[in-house]
Amino acid sequence: MDWLIHLFTETDSIAHTVLLYACVIALGVYLGKIKFFGISLGVTFVLFAGILAGHIHFTAPIEILNFLQDFGLILFVFMIGLQVGPGFFESFKKDGITLNGLSTGVILLNILVMFGCYYLFFDTSNPSNLPMMIGTLYGAVTNTPGLGAATEALSTVFAEGAPQIASGYACAYPLGVTGIILASVAVRYITHCRLEDEESKLEALEAENPHAKPYKMHLRVANSYLAGRTLMQISEFLNRDFVCSRILHNGQVGIPNRNTIFEINDELLIVCAEADAEPIKAFIGPELESEWKEENEQQQPMVSRRIVVTSPRMNGKTLGKMHFSSVYGVNVTRITRHGLDLFAGRNHHFHVGDRIMVVGPEDNVNRVAEMMGNSVKRLNAPNIATIFIGVMLGIIFGSLPIAIPGMPVPMKLGLAGGPLIIAILIGRFGYRVKLVTYTTTSANMMLREIGLVLFLASVGIKAGAGFWDTVVSGDGLKYVYTGVLITVLPILIIGTIAKLVYKFNYFTIIGMLAGAYTDPPALAYANQICSREAPGVGYSTVYPLSMFLRILTAQILVLFFCG
Repeated sequence: MDWLIHLFTETDSIAHTVLLYACVIALGVYLGKIKFFGISLGVTFVLFAGILAGHIHFTAPIEILNFLQDFGLILFVFMIGLQVGPGFFESFKKDGITLNGLSTGVILLNILVMFGCYYLFFDTSNPSNLPMMIGTLYGAVTNTPGLGAATEALSTVFAEGAPQIASGYACAYPLGVTGIILASVAVRYITHCRLEDEESKLEALEAENPHAKPYKMHLRVANSYLAGRTLMQISEFLNRDFVCSRILHNGQVGIPNRNTIFEINDELLIVCAEADAEPIKAFIGPELESEWKEENEQQQPMVSRRIVVTSPRMNGKTLGKMHFSSVYGVNVTRITRHGLDLFAGRNHHFHVGDRIMVVGPEDNVNRVAEMMGNSVKRLNAPNIATIFIGVMLGIIFGSLPIAIPGMPVPMKLGLAGGPLIIAILIGRFGYRVKLVTYTTTSANMMLREIGLVLFLASVGIKAGAGFWDTVVSGDGLKYVYTGVLITVLPILIIGTIAKLVYKFNYFTIIGMLAGAYTDPPALAYANQICSREAPGVGYSTVYPLSMFLRILTAQILVLFFCG
């Protein structure tokens, strides 16, 4: 029996460290599934399990805790950067600029309320109170990457004895999750919104979405250049979207595919955008007067199919220029990228790995699937090299010292900011330098969750030893109610402004607020009360910039005010 006691008490052994993390993570994940009033804390409960382990002195050497904490943080923020990178720059368009401006206002107000609470309720002469309030801030806004960035920055400011700000985070987080939802509901009553009216406005807006007018042509192949060439080669040369739905070759009518070879005097039924009709006609051949005896497309069964974008040719193409409705006779109703549902707007840029929901006649859907690639096997191989090249560049970039007047030490983006920025850039532009940046949603989530639980467990274990004195015997109650103020006040202010001043739809507003707080439970609530895509649009529009700003401001707060 002594071997078992030694396994749990000998902190210098590798087996003990692995056992410690396994116990903390497993306990935290299972407890995080328990729902209180329909809301669970999820994987963040690993932090509380770590605090419990640290409190009962079930711990490991500080060097190992620090290494696993930093490694987990790097892995976590890098995978977030790859997720948000493709949509980061595209979110700054039309209403996206205003929504991102409002979400930035939320972030700044969170910081201002935090400072207001700090000067009103805390002893400013105590050097540990401001770092603890920064921890409370990130618990109140439910942003774990921000906690990681602040923790990492504190280790550079305090060479020894850096404050364990996870205690403040742990106090504010539970009410932060519920506070976001309750404050969003309060905005609805403050602005006198009726959910039925907001749904009707969304329906009317979607009906106004313009589409290119379709144009059908019966052409005869007269251009000798086309003889012996495939439909795909001709389409690539023309660089215009069109569909050849029927071909008459040697008296036989068939349905062409990308490998169908054209010959002189073949007759084609072409569907294209009206604006492209003349160039296509001039390239292929003259239009014939006779009617084409084609099957009635409406008799085909309507199907709905999830199609995966795997063709590199689709990378960067916009939805609006593809003319899916007018040319291909289908509608794209939903786009999913890395588990985030995106609005199928005309300005959406496709990226390899996007999953699109296509609805239309079966033949038409098959054509779109062929064009988009739809080869899941291409995506199954993990791109490990890209991840570690990005991590390497991120650490180098994050270590660059930036001298700013008035700061005690040069500012560095650190182990959180550096990998995040590099991951965003690789996620958006990596394909230009032959870096395959796609990872499956499950692979991204797995790496992200592993990084997150390693970070949370390490932070919790380190904070556990002083948790009782700091929170229960100290200012724990203050952290709770100041956290509520940090959560609620910015939502009430910005949510009201977004509705009354900018006239945004209520469902878009609550999606934007959930994105500004990077809070999936709040988005789940928004999707539950809305039958349309507006909450997802608001969330995905502001999420990339909000995540970036949460991490960056965490480091700025520590380096400017805690030095």
